[in-house]
Amino acid sequence: MIHSISSRRRGRTSRVARLPAGVIDAGEERISLFVAENADVSPSAVVGEGTKVWDLAQVRENATIGDHCVIGRGAYIGSGVAVGSNCKIQNLALVYEPAVLEDGVFIGPAVVLTNDTFPRAVTPDGALKSASDWEAVGVTIRTGASIGARAVCIAPVEIGAWATVAAGAVVTRDVPAFALVAGVPARRIGWVGRAGVPLVEEADHWVCPATGETYRENHENLEVVA
Repeated sequence: MIHSISSRRRGRTSRVARLPAGVIDAGEERISLFVAENADVSPSAVVGEGTKVWDLAQVRENATIGDHCVIGRGAYIGSGVAVGSNCKIQNLALVYEPAVLEDGVFIGPAVVLTNDTFPRAVTPDGALKSASDWEAVGVTIRTGASIGARAVCIAPVEIGAWATVAAGAVVTRDVPAFALVAGVPARRIGWVGRAGVPLVEEADHWVCPATGETYRENHENLEVVA
């Protein structure tokens, strides 16, 4: 069975056919785009070139996913969620709208990005809540950041560029760029570089053992020196 989804190509959106696996024929050229036959991708979603959407994943209405991403088995991408390019969203992760993920973000297995500050199934008079009874708030994850397995980010929070949230952490407040946070609630326990490796303190600066990049701490923030 062939379904219709959207793929971004050369700065524009084109309608393409979804095949059970592998390659999508967009007419004058063939675009590599894998969508598993039992994945559920809304016709109004936009999926970039080279992206793979695996079994039982759901991509909701008006979501956008950039180029060369991996959406794992059973992952959920909510309505209107924006995912950049080169992102990995692992199995069973739940990314609720209106989350924004910039380029190069890693979302570990079973991560949850929430969207309701004061969750209730019903109104004070006992009626089932509808969309008009609450306002969704999102999690923003900046370029290169990683969220470890089963971590929960409580919206609204922002995870800074290249930061790392340890597995099982519960994030209740903003995380600075390059910070390594862990625990419940999450607290900063160190710094990481762009390679994801914990930085080593040397005199008045920090060094990445993997790349040799140098960083300097400035008022509880980290800046790249070289």
